[in-house]
Amino acid sequence: MNAFSTLGLNAELVAAVEDLGFETPSEIQEKAIPLLLEQETDLVALAQTGTGKTAAFGLPLLQHIDVNSKQTQGLILSPTRELCLQITNEIQNYGKKIKGLRTVAVYGGASITDQARQINRGAHVIVATPGRMKDMIRRKIIDITNIEYCILDEADEMLNMGFYEDITDILSGTPDDKSTWLFSATMPKEVATIAKKFMHSPHEITVGTKNTGAKNVTHEYYMVGGRDRYRALKRLADANPDIFSVIFCRTKRDTQKVAEQLITDGYNAAAIHGDLSQAQRDLVMNSFRKRQVSMLVATDVAARGIDVDDITHVINYQLPDEIETYTHRSGRTGRAGKTGTSMVIITKSEFRKIRQIEKVISKSFEQKELPSGKEICKTQLLHLANSVKKTEINHEIDAFLPQIEEILEGYSKEELIKKFFTVEFTRFFNYYKNEPKINTPSADGKDYAQSNGNEVRYFINLGERDDFNWMTLKDYLKDNLNLGRDGVFKVDVMNSFAFFNTEADKQEQVFELAQELTHNGRKVEIELTKDKGNRGGKPGRRSGGGGKRRRSDGEGGSRRRSESRGGDRGFSGGSRRSGGGASGKGKKPSFQSRSKRRSK
Repeated sequence: MNAFSTLGLNAELVAAVEDLGFETPSEIQEKAIPLLLEQETDLVALAQTGTGKTAAFGLPLLQHIDVNSKQTQGLILSPTRELCLQITNEIQNYGKKIKGLRTVAVYGGASITDQARQINRGAHVIVATPGRMKDMIRRKIIDITNIEYCILDEADEMLNMGFYEDITDILSGTPDDKSTWLFSATMPKEVATIAKKFMHSPHEITVGTKNTGAKNVTHEYYMVGGRDRYRALKRLADANPDIFSVIFCRTKRDTQKVAEQLITDGYNAAAIHGDLSQAQRDLVMNSFRKRQVSMLVATDVAARGIDVDDITHVINYQLPDEIETYTHRSGRTGRAGKTGTSMVIITKSEFRKIRQIEKVISKSFEQKELPSGKEICKTQLLHLANSVKKTEINHEIDAFLPQIEEILEGYSKEELIKKFFTVEFTRFFNYYKNEPKINTPSADGKDYAQSNGNEVRYFINLGERDDFNWMTLKDYLKDNLNLGRDGVFKVDVMNSFAFFNTEADKQEQVFELAQELTHNGRKVEIELTKDKGNRGGKPGRRSGGGGKRRRSDGEGGSRRRSESRGGDRGFSGGSRRSGGGASGKGKKPSFQSRSKRRSK
């Protein structure tokens, strides 16, 4: 007997589940399905990604649907197009033996006319993203005033993505006596607010502990200098030849850049982010599911639609801004009872975030050293040997054996093995033989510049002539350098340049994110300075530091800084192959302020 039949599901749904190959319900399914079948109730269910939440709400929803009525009875809201389509597909699979059942997906990036046509033909269940759903309600294409069930899937992520207003507007137009089922991986205050405002004495089901990470996932971190992130990523990939991974970046720009670097370096990689069309996203995801792509570089938003089994590693190329987001990332691996690894590449200044995440997920990270080139070569060589051992012989080559034997005549078995493996080994050996060890930033703080106490002061080549004052420049820096509300202070703006301060532990982040920053087509240049922010005095001489270019001390700032700038004077990373390297060097004249300072 299929264990799903013991949960109270009807024969049609049990048969569909059996066809899909499911025999034993997951913990969230065991807890949620009987409850939702027996009672008309509101529900808050907390469970990690990959625990079977879609079946937990989809199966009881379908059992409640009256297919003889053309009225929309169920609404499922999800954060992204990919997840919307995934849920729709699963609901259709669960309901394939229910004659006359109609499920429609409503999401942005596709024809609203086609979706409206499907709705007009009748939709018992609508699966939608909040933005497109709100638009169709406003156009009076969809009527949800009589729905009986409303499900919020990945509620925490929808709110993290800024859909709070859309969700509250949608829920405000639904009946008070409907059943609302909220499914989430974590329980931040925004989710609790939704539950309190729109739900009536909801039951709560928790699988595991609130906000904890998946139990089958181990967590590791690797501490490197800010410019060594990409080189570290390559080493992690090369040290795990069978890697099938999702690599997370904070921004769309970084996601595309990292994917392009990996492809250039010969990896089967692709990017998925919000700037791709739906057709492009579908192509990438199909390639990933077929394992034609083994390294998928993604933003957090785009990754919400990734439901792929057997992902071996999640690599946090950059940590997320919100700690709760890490739970979603790591939940991409270690699914369906399998084990997985979540790796984090951090700089010294980000270490405190590791401790914060540990408190949230109730698990400890293990600090690991990046493998050396010699270790990687050994791993790759043994992996190749095992692959050869497991390869089934293709007897189509038998006809060519006499010619092959003639060519290789005179070589011993040992010599042939050496020649065969040298072909593959040499590629890695040549790359890593001159690669230095990627060192963890030293504990003595030498990777950081001199600062005023716990502050660091910078020069930036933007000023009044670029239409900035201290307030607008402060906002610009906060947004582009990913600094918090109070992360930028002591902003002094002159005609063609300015100064600003951050906390000392933000220096790595500032220089890393500033490497490709431009304003109106001009390279934005940020450097350390000895200026003390003394309000109204002449700017002091700037110093080098933090691995950046140095400016000449000149004569105490007595000469005026040239306004003309030839060429690209910004900081550059290394080659695509290494993903990092020393920036350019060269002296620059000292300067003097040409206008009165404006300061905060």
